[in-house]
Parts: sequence; C-alpha cells; structure tokens
Amino acid sequence: MTSIESLTLEVADTAAANRFYTAFGLGAQVRLRASGAPTTGFRGFALSLTVSQPATVNGFIGAALDAGATPLKPAAKSFWGYGGVVQAPDGTIWKVATSAKKDTGPATQQFDEIVLLLGAADVAASKRFYVDRGLVVTKSFGRKYVEFATASSPVKLALYGRRALAKDVGVPMDGTGSHRLMLGSVAGSFTDPDGFAWEAASLTTTP
Repeated sequence: MTSIESLTLEVADTAAANRFYTAFGLGAQVRLRASGAPTTGFRGFALSLTVSQPATVNGFIGAALDAGATPLKPAAKSFWGYGGVVQAPDGTIWKVATSAKKDTGPATQQFDEIVLLLGAADVAASKRFYVDRGLVVTKSFGRKYVEFATASSPVKLALYGRRALAKDVGVPMDGTGSHRLMLGSVAGSFTDPDGFAWEAASLTTTP
C-alpha cells in the first residue's frame, strides 16, 4: 500500500532551515534538501501538528515564532478546538491544533501526529488517483476533504480543496512554481494530478 515513508522539504538554505526545525521541535521529523526551484505565493500544501491541549499548541507556536516564523493566524479557540498557523522561514506553512478546549496538564513538546494537507484542484479526482495506488480512505466529505489510512507511516495524508486550504491557513490561494516538497514511498516514483511528486523512499535524503 502507498504511504508516506518520508517527507522532504526543499529549501534555499538547509543550515538555516535545520536550525529552525530543531528550535521548533521537529528536527528529527523533517528532512531537508537544498533547492533553488522558483516558487511564489501559496505552494499548495500545509503541514499540521495535532497535539493534546491548548498549552501545547501555544508552546509549539511560541517556539516557531521565537525561531523566526511568521504568524498567519494567532492561536485561538474555535468550534472544533484550539489552534494557530505560522509560516516557517523556508516558506512552509504549519498549523498546530488540538480538539481539546481546556488544558489537562502542563505543556509538553510532544505531538500526536503530523498531517500533510494537499490542496487539490479536484478533490474527487485526486482521491481516485490515490485510491488507484492503494491508499485506503478513512474519512471522506464529498469534494471537500479526504483522509487516508496511514498504517505505519509517520505522516498522515489528507486532501483538501486548494481554495479551502488556503482560507484555512490564512493565505491567498494563488501561487506558481515548485511545491518544494518531495514525498518518499515504497510505491516508487509518480506525480499526482496537482503536481506533488513522490519518489522511491530509498532515494530520499537522510535527516
């Protein structure tokens, strides 16, 4: 079954990006690769950290801002829980959220899962593409949102409409050029309908 075995961010300055992600608390989870590929505006995806409580959201958001991230949406309560959005210096958008509305203990620097949200031009078409490659759907809300089973993958994969995703993270939906994202999988190399590239996991850069 296709799953995300590794996730590599392509950045202009790997040393600076490594310092940021170490300070952010994700140094071991994020792979980095040097790239000067041109890109402008929204790159069509966001990464989401799911955590246990609001205090932990605040801890991750605070660490990111202290390390040089740009705030896109301040951490705040919503009908679904509590969360905020920042943009890393390399341009990657990170959402940190919890379904809990109250703290049950002290803040930790631990997260429950990482979710890769891909902005799709046609969620139904992209869903069919991934189902044809062996992914199993666990949640599906028509043409709005699809979530896939992760098995042993360190990263959960989900599809969101591109416009809806941009609105959710607080940026304009327009963007051009490279996604600056490479996904590693044992299923080999392919490119999805929205231009997100996958490669054989054995070819990905080590952390």
